[in-house]
Amino acid sequence: MERLLYLPFLGLPLLAISTPALAQMQDMPMDHGAHDHHAMMMDEAAEPDITVPTTQAPPPPAAGSGPARAADAIWGAEAMAASREELAHHMGAQTRLFMMADRLEYRARDGANGYLWDAQARYGGDLNALWIKSEGEGSFGKKPEQAEVQALYSHAIGPWFDLQAGVRQDFAGPDRTHAVIGIQGLAPYQFEVDAAAFLSQKGDLTARVEAEIDQRITQRLIIQPRAEVKLSAQDIPELGIGAGLDTAELGLRLRYEVTREFAPYIGVAQEWKLGQSADYARAKGDDPSVTNFVAGIRFWF
Repeated sequence: MERLLYLPFLGLPLLAISTPALAQMQDMPMDHGAHDHHAMMMDEAAEPDITVPTTQAPPPPAAGSGPARAADAIWGAEAMAASREELAHHMGAQTRLFMMADRLEYRARDGANGYLWDAQARYGGDLNALWIKSEGEGSFGKKPEQAEVQALYSHAIGPWFDLQAGVRQDFAGPDRTHAVIGIQGLAPYQFEVDAAAFLSQKGDLTARVEAEIDQRITQRLIIQPRAEVKLSAQDIPELGIGAGLDTAELGLRLRYEVTREFAPYIGVAQEWKLGQSADYARAKGDDPSVTNFVAGIRFWF
């Protein structure tokens, strides 16, 4: 029991010794400079000092010497000129001939049955070409109601359309020669468009717009909706054409490609003469609205 009473007094010497030591440690100044130096070293490592030049050094004088094309210095200018010509030929400078009869058909309708042709040929390169177009129609046993040939210079104005200009000669009815300007190409959603304006030597201004699209049912069976409108800026009584919207035609043709280059087809085409043109047709005893059941062939090479 007596030993337990003396235990608290045994810790007093230890407390007396440790108290001055703790006080001395509190009075000692801390070396903050060491910590600041360590932080500065970390900042310098995180953000390296990179000097960005403000001006670009000029190329050395030797850079402008030598041939215009480096390959000429190795293989010779003459050999490389022939290679470049061959490369240009295979990359779009070829001159090609393309011919297509888009519609060559028999037309069954009320009254005398008829026929129609629509063909074109192209000769040239990717940018510039010569187009020859011909189309016409009529009834069997009679002279053609319409027949024309166009010769056009064509220049690509983009990846999808060509600007065309030239001359058109009519061979049916009164003799007419026309100046032609138009565009032909592929519109959005794969519509093939051919639009042109015509100015005859008589001062008659007319226009025609055609559009069609191929919809594949199978790899060889294709259905083709087609639309065509003709317009005129004035009445042309001798041709049975009235001012404004002259005629309109909607057609639907189903073709089977025996080969890619040859395809027979069947279909239907509805024609309307409108406005004053319809009055001219009635005056001649013709029906201004005609339904044609068609059968024909389409080929190209």
